[in-house]
Amino acid sequence: MAITGAVELLATWEAGLAEAPSGRALLLHRTARPDVDVASLPVLPVGEREADLFALRRALFGERMQVRLACSACGEDMEFDLDAGEFARSLGGRGGSGDGAGGSAGGPGGSVGGRDSSAGDASFAGSASSVGSASFAGAVVRVRQDGWDVVFRLPGVADLTAAARAADPRAALLSRCLVSAVRDGTDAGPDDLPVPVQRRIAEAVEAADPGADVTLNIACPECGEATRAELDIASYLWTELDTWARDLLLDVHLLATSYGWSEPEILALSPLRRRYYLELCADV
Repeated sequence: MAITGAVELLATWEAGLAEAPSGRALLLHRTARPDVDVASLPVLPVGEREADLFALRRALFGERMQVRLACSACGEDMEFDLDAGEFARSLGGRGGSGDGAGGSAGGPGGSVGGRDSSAGDASFAGSASSVGSASFAGAVVRVRQDGWDVVFRLPGVADLTAAARAADPRAALLSRCLVSAVRDGTDAGPDDLPVPVQRRIAEAVEAADPGADVTLNIACPECGEATRAELDIASYLWTELDTWARDLLLDVHLLATSYGWSEPEILALSPLRRRYYLELCADV
């Protein structure tokens, strides 16, 4: 992953100010994956996007992620650290079968991971790849059960967004991502799939793309009860980028006021030199 400069990051932040959370997530993913066509990013499996965003977070702000969570039982505030690099490696480590492992990192007395369901009689195959890194655009799972032979595409962000707008999101997602369904040699549609087969498809997708649903399971140090919460890396990373951008623009203002330099001239300085000049301004 190429390290994005301050000018490019500020442009991403500025563009995201007018966007909804989904638009900000896409901007961050575009920053993380400049090697992928923008139109292709929303169709990548959700777990791949999450791994990309964890890798971007590590590249920009380091591996240590500070997380604060309230205990669902007693309300106690819990603070702990997560490892962005470990998340990026574990979520990005999908192989060629449906037995992918979820992310693993530890909070105090807890665990972190993706979905851990077993797909049963199911297989996973990637139908596209990009140079230098695994890419699962168009990746599918295949499920065989009770005379059914079903091929289902791993959902991307675009699929989830579209399905959420439908009256029946589950049915809409099934219709969008179903590649083929055959029962005893006869083609069938999404409405024909029985509930047990639909359940097996969901399990196969969860196993093939475990990073699509990253959850925290943290034991409270006060009461011992476990609290589960989703870790939304896109929202977490955007909050950090927003804080960084506002702090940087304040630095630009102070240096421009003191030295008369332009914004491009100030941003061209290394962070260390900017900090040194700011210290000199404070000493005056």
